[in-house]
Formats: sequence, C-alpha cells, structure tokens
Amino acid sequence: MKSETQKTLPFYQLCAPICAIVFAVGLSACSTSGNKTEDPNSPKALATAEAQKRITESELRAFCPTVTIREGTAVLTNYGKSTDKTPDNLIYQASISNETRSCQSSDATMTMNVAIAGKIVPGAKFSPGTITVPIRVAVVQGTDVLYSKLHKQAVSATDANSATQFVFTDPNVTFPKPAAQNVQVFIGFDEGPESAGTKASKKTQ
Repeated sequence: MKSETQKTLPFYQLCAPICAIVFAVGLSACSTSGNKTEDPNSPKALATAEAQKRITESELRAFCPTVTIREGTAVLTNYGKSTDKTPDNLIYQASISNETRSCQSSDATMTMNVAIAGKIVPGAKFSPGTITVPIRVAVVQGTDVLYSKLHKQAVSATDANSATQFVFTDPNVTFPKPAAQNVQVFIGFDEGPESAGTKASKKTQ
C-alpha cells in the first residue's frame, strides 16, 4: 500500500508546454504565409509597378545635356591693332576654366542655364577698364543647330598686376525637348560674326 498521496501539478505548470507548442505552430504559420508569392495582378503589385514606371519617366525627364568648351575656344588673346603678336604687345589674355549647367523641361521644351568661370590676365600693354569678351553658346543635335547665340560679356578689370575673375551665364538656352539623349552644348570664345556660330558648331561634330 502506498504511503504517499500523489501530488497534482499547478495549472500553470501543466499549461506551459501546451502553450509553447501552440506558439511555435503559430510562428511557423506566419513564416509560411510570409513566403507566399504575391499575385502580380493584385492591387498592391499593380501599384508598385506603376510607381516604378513613374520613377523611370522622372529619370528620363532629368536628362540634362553636358556643356563642353569647344576645342580651340578656351583662350582668347588680344594684341589690339598690333601685327607683332609677342608678349611685349599683349593687352590681355582671357581664358575659360570651368563650366556648369542646370535644366528645366516641359512637355515640349527644354531650357538650360549655362554658366562658365573665366579670368582676364593683363599683359604688358594692359590698361585698366572694362573689357568685352565674345562668348558663344550653341546647342547641337547631330548636324542640326538647335540654338546659337553670341554674347558680349563685359568684365571690369581694374588691376594691372593680377588676374580678374568673371562668371558668365546664359539662363535662356531654349530648344525643343529631345526625344533621345543626343544633344550637345558647346561654349567658348568666338571672335567671328554674329552668324558664325552655326558653322562653328557643326565643325565640332
């Protein structure tokens, strides 16, 4: 005959293993449902695809043609009326060092703000005052000139012993919005006539 009375475990001790099993099964179910392949025709999938499409269109609209200093036009030397082009007769030398741009687009038009940084270095025959340098901006697409304008940039150069920095901007470089990224923008000094930019731009191709 047994002398001890069998002890009954408290309810919370009996429930603990069962609760643990139920919790583990629940986690497994959640993990399985998370790996389920989403229906590509579901509202969520369609919304995601539409968002990705908008991003792609935005990237295309963000195309902004680069600006290139046309070969042979980065430096301008002025000897005045002297035919003896030696350092002793140099009035000044102008040069372009950097260029930048920004773009804005509408459905049919692109407008660029083109800028360059340059300097005027005085020569032996330099006299302080206002110097006017000719700067042309041209936009070319293949053999077509979309935009060409010759600017007269005035620079106040009052120091005969050091270079004078200047900044040139053309904020209204406007042309038909290109369907492809095949537009080039050229900038540089141009001592030719007003209409010479078309031929000069085509020679860069």
